[in-house]
Amino acid sequence: MRPNALRRALCAVAALAAAVGAVQLSAVAGAGAAVADPAATVNTLIGSANSGETFPGADTPFGMVQWSPENTRGDQTRTPQPGGYDYNVTRTRGFSLTHMSGTGCAGGAGDVPFLPYPATVSSSPSSDSTDATYASSFAHANETGTAGYYRVGLDSGVDVELSATTRTGAGRFTYPAGKTASLLVRTSNSEVGSSAATTTVDTANRVVSGSVTSGNFCGYINTEDRRSYYTLYFYAAFDKPFASTGTWQDGTLSPGSTSSSGGTTYGTSGWPPAGRGSGAYVSFDTSTGAAVGMRVGVSYVSLANAKANLDAENPAGTAFDTVRTRAHDAWNAELNRVAITGGTSAQQGTFYTALYHSLLHPNVFSDTNGQYRGMDQQVHAVAGAQRAQYANFSGWDVYRDQVQLVTLLRPDVGADIAQSLLNQASQNNGVWDRWTHNQGGTHVMTGDPGHAAVASIYAFGGTTFDAPGALTSMVHAATTVTAADLSRTGWNVMVVGERPSLDKYLSIGYVPSDGNAWGGAGETLEDVSADFGIAQLAGRLGDSTNAAQFLGRAQNWKNVFNPGTGYIQQRNSAGAWQSFDPASSDGFAEGSAAQYTWMVPFNVNGLFAKMGGAATAAARLDGFFHNSDGSWALSNAGGTKSDLSNEPSIGTPWLYDFAGQPYKTQQTVRQVVNTLWSNGPGGIPGQDDLGAMSAWYVFAAIGLYPLAPGRGELLLGSPLFGQVAIHRGNGATITINGTGAATNAPYIQSAKLNGATTTRPWLPESVLAAGGTVDLTLGTTANTAWGSAAADAPPSFDSAPPASANLALNKPATADSSCNANEGPAKAVNGSVSGGTSDKWCSTGASKWWRVDLGANATVRTVTIRHAGAGGESAAWNTRDYDVQASTDGTTWTTIVQARGNTASVTTHGVNVSARYLRLNVIAAEQSGTGGAARIYEFEAYG
Repeated sequence: MRPNALRRALCAVAALAAAVGAVQLSAVAGAGAAVADPAATVNTLIGSANSGETFPGADTPFGMVQWSPENTRGDQTRTPQPGGYDYNVTRTRGFSLTHMSGTGCAGGAGDVPFLPYPATVSSSPSSDSTDATYASSFAHANETGTAGYYRVGLDSGVDVELSATTRTGAGRFTYPAGKTASLLVRTSNSEVGSSAATTTVDTANRVVSGSVTSGNFCGYINTEDRRSYYTLYFYAAFDKPFASTGTWQDGTLSPGSTSSSGGTTYGTSGWPPAGRGSGAYVSFDTSTGAAVGMRVGVSYVSLANAKANLDAENPAGTAFDTVRTRAHDAWNAELNRVAITGGTSAQQGTFYTALYHSLLHPNVFSDTNGQYRGMDQQVHAVAGAQRAQYANFSGWDVYRDQVQLVTLLRPDVGADIAQSLLNQASQNNGVWDRWTHNQGGTHVMTGDPGHAAVASIYAFGGTTFDAPGALTSMVHAATTVTAADLSRTGWNVMVVGERPSLDKYLSIGYVPSDGNAWGGAGETLEDVSADFGIAQLAGRLGDSTNAAQFLGRAQNWKNVFNPGTGYIQQRNSAGAWQSFDPASSDGFAEGSAAQYTWMVPFNVNGLFAKMGGAATAAARLDGFFHNSDGSWALSNAGGTKSDLSNEPSIGTPWLYDFAGQPYKTQQTVRQVVNTLWSNGPGGIPGQDDLGAMSAWYVFAAIGLYPLAPGRGELLLGSPLFGQVAIHRGNGATITINGTGAATNAPYIQSAKLNGATTTRPWLPESVLAAGGTVDLTLGTTANTAWGSAAADAPPSFDSAPPASANLALNKPATADSSCNANEGPAKAVNGSVSGGTSDKWCSTGASKWWRVDLGANATVRTVTIRHAGAGGESAAWNTRDYDVQASTDGTTWTTIVQARGNTASVTTHGVNVSARYLRLNVIAAEQSGTGGAARIYEFEAYG
């Protein structure tokens, strides 16, 4: 997320050495092994210089605690970057407990900084407005950041070590001999201030505890977010007795005091004024050793819960090194889900650090007892299948790829994130806020990304949440105009409406230039992706009415495509096209018309048709990625060129797969990987946006990318490594073998999927459920023929076809058997599910199969199957495991769909095959997998 008020010039990082010259270790050739300790390859300083805005501190996957430095340029009211840290600024004023990675806006937490200070506290730290006294410089030579551990040797002489559990931090501060060992607890000094803070020192129990009330994310840009919406409670216990105590409030120091209160306020401009705030300090008796151990628990519910979290995860007596080892192991448990073989050490470090950054957010928000504070500011508890509530959702950024990556690896976490978003909406009067911070809605950026994200989570296998409830809520939000939708409050960065100018969108089919959104044309593109997500979730849940309605609405992008210019363009509510410059950001958030025009991922074929066909579109892509002299134009090259450092452009390199030129996807993606990314501090080309950019790199390096919101197909690039094994949380494994990867060869020469030769530059959804093996032979010269046929193109989704377009409708059908005479194979192609529970094909045969004769060879692009739940029977009887096969002669069959673990009442599969016959082989008829009847209410095939 990069609001224009904060936009800085983004630097392209030359890092060819980090991505070329790899030594082949491909398991395909029987040599080498997967990286054994991926956590050890992580360098948390990657992305901490220039524009990445990452933080280097200690955390665990999706952890509530991120203990990391707060650097200073000499202004106590500012951090040098959102996230608190800038590699180029080597002075720190403390180490705070909460952070977000690459947010663009300041205000991403930075709660409760602790500063070990080797001297007597003699003045109020709030009076130190230039951080001249209560801060220390350091050198990077004395700094280490890796997965779950951060260390820095301060020039003050204090050695700082930090680690974490999910809800707690562990610190070890080693003080120089002969110096007073003091520690400042700067309770009120969240990144952009606080409205309240309390601190209490309990000398008898060696505890400092308290709370800070804050918020103000992007509040300096617009008054709408200049408010508090969360309170963080902390409970810090120490292993050394206190030798002295004291507190301060504003400019007043109170030696010997044990309590203080007072926030900084947010000033008159959204920045805390200098000299305000409160906190406490203690000094330690270090007669028994120079190292002071600290354990700190946090909670957004209560102080009691903060202590309970500490007792549960990091109890008294737990050694710092034990916490550090457990954090390292926790990261290995997640990072090992993507096992890579081959590549240089630099490539491995870049890859696993990107995966690490992808798994930092959203953050666990519920306590060990299941409680969390909701967006209604009331205390709730997780229930049902949900194991944890998650917070911090950078919607506009992460819906494109990060939630898909998380769910690819951890369907259970993805499902909990989806449930968390629904919980937030339910507690927020039905509003799905697009950028949520802790339990507050900030409204930042554009579109309605929660709807796209939830649908993608479901498509990627994160199904154990209240999906019907989510669909009902999403449909209501997308069809019900609220007062906020009619308001311009918060314009432009944080427009308050979930769907600004929804009234206009519903009446004229687009968001006009004279509406309330931050750019009408761009808002329309965001809204249609959200609508497509709703359509896909509805279809998977058997709601054909909403599936058709929202698929139709998703085509509203056509209403802002100007055939006269060939671009997505602003038009007013009367329909008139506005003045136009393809390089201009007028009508778009953080991008230009040239960059946004490609952003129709679910109907690329339709977009290409508008442009004049695939060949014309491919030529336009060539110009988009290159300067007139043929050199690459990948970032910071102007509004008519791509910007692979920001989200509107990151899907475009994959569009060549639709244009019959997949070798250019392979070439372009590899060029971005090789030149814009590296394993140094400047190694992320743009703000990381809570893992959205890092998730792009992970997908790019393994040679895959999500097709579109709400879909589970994967577009193919080419892997950077000899072998990638993705171990999904559902038990499936996806293996990508890249023979020739060691020579930095980006071009696919040939491919096989599960042993069968394929020329399709995409993988079907069935690979997500069942796993599979992709064998790629790579070369340094493009194979322009591979994947070039129109039939090879990935699926696109235009308006729902009418019933007459169903190629299987009323065609001859046969099957292995029927449960009853009135449940024969013809019932599955009669165009109806309304004839009662016998309006189906049913079989209890030992080998359950059904097939249809389309009458002649035809191109089939979509297969829809309506299972038991679609006909009103128990969803527990929905077909769990099945294959769909195609044949031109009824003898030789090719498997085009492999579905495993299905629970949906309606399944839709994008395919691209010429066939006369289609056959359904039922492998496991019901969810229990113990037998039962196959029940198919309708089998549909569309061209």
